[in-house]
Amino acid sequence: MKRLPFFLLLAPLALVTACSHNKKKPKENPAYASEVEDAFKQRWVEKRSSELMALGLRPDLARQQALEEYSVRYRYTHAADK
Repeated sequence: MKRLPFFLLLAPLALVTACSHNKKKPKENPAYASEVEDAFKQRWVEKRSSELMALGLRPDLARQQALEEYSVRYRYTHAADK
């Protein structure tokens, strides 16, 4: 008779944990990471280009240098390959 309250408390717990394992996780969009990297690259290059232009570099050379710096600094990203 002492085991009955224990099992009565244990049964709902088993049902709750079993239900939580059956929930499907939403699939991640593989393009999302690429979109985030591209947006970061664009903002970073724009910011660095404006810094270089403030130092007196021509806009086309500033952008080219910023792209090169990005490729070196963030070479581990897919956006750096583009």
